[in-house]
Amino acid sequence: MYRILVINPGSTSTKLAIFEDEKMVSSESLRHSAEELSKFEKLIDQYEFRLNAIEQFLNKLGFHYRDFDAIVARGGLVKPIPSGTYEVDELMVEELKEAKYGEHASNLGAVIAYEIAKKYKIPAFIVDPVVVDEMEKIAKISGHPLFERKSIFHALNQKAVARKAAEKLGKDYNEVNLIVVHMGGGISIGAHKRGRVVDVNNALDGDGPFTPERSGTLPLTQLIDMCYSGKYDYKFIRKRIKGNGGLVAYLGTNDAVEVQKRIDQGDKNAELIYKSMAYQIAKWIGKMAAALKGEVDAIVLTGGLAYDEKYMVKWLKDYVSFIAPVLVFPGGDEEKALALGALRVLRGIEKAKKYKEEVQKSV
Repeated sequence: MYRILVINPGSTSTKLAIFEDEKMVSSESLRHSAEELSKFEKLIDQYEFRLNAIEQFLNKLGFHYRDFDAIVARGGLVKPIPSGTYEVDELMVEELKEAKYGEHASNLGAVIAYEIAKKYKIPAFIVDPVVVDEMEKIAKISGHPLFERKSIFHALNQKAVARKAAEKLGKDYNEVNLIVVHMGGGISIGAHKRGRVVDVNNALDGDGPFTPERSGTLPLTQLIDMCYSGKYDYKFIRKRIKGNGGLVAYLGTNDAVEVQKRIDQGDKNAELIYKSMAYQIAKWIGKMAAALKGEVDAIVLTGGLAYDEKYMVKWLKDYVSFIAPVLVFPGGDEEKALALGALRVLRGIEKAKKYKEEVQKSV
């Protein structure tokens, strides 16, 4: 049996879990108030604060770091790398501490895991960070050399459910072509070609369908006109694209359950907007089907919106079932996905990748 500690830092919480092989034996989401976090100028300054919270969690359960075979953390904003489970090394920690590729709460995970693991001589890993980049060169061409399409998406959950879908199809993930649709606050739609995500929308920066709180791909000249109208500043426009876009802009809420209730009560505008979101998702699924030349074994729906069988899942099936069978895996269990990534390495099913080596390859 392998015992694994999972560390998943978010902007206002630290999610922790203990796994014994595939079984989660304990978990907790430690909430951090705005007042607590306001004391720290930079995210990395929260290191000791978050570490103390983890130690209190373990002490309460009677565990010590020595009891674990590995520590696995949610990967932060590192250099774009291929998918896989990576050993946390000095270069990764150095880049995350200085926020070389951006500042995000998940940067803390690998740093904390590394320091603990080094002290107690156990391995520390990250699995499929959001910057996983397996896109083919042709997919990165934008239309102008000053711009390049980027791979930033829900890699951890997309990869995890893709493996589940392949298993359900009775095949290995590296043998199938899938279109995976993660539907949450952000929506990412990836073309998985025999184990590699060869094309995907940049779900972080506004590419793709509109979402509960993001505007998605907008009419370009109208956006340019808005930027130069003199009425709005940079911060305002960025917020319209991410945070105050999508369902929030149209319906005043990012809660899909609330929208579903409105539809049940006969709100035709809510139904039109919500169905339009499904329509846009379906069109992006069609794009990814083209990227796979129509050779699609299954379309996989996941994320929080995949719980909505009455409207969202039904509408999407109506639009795209002609392409391939639709499989549904609601939600997104990040902690389990992280644990399984570490477990594959501990069992020798996969070999842990070296971050420094991947960085050197891309130079």
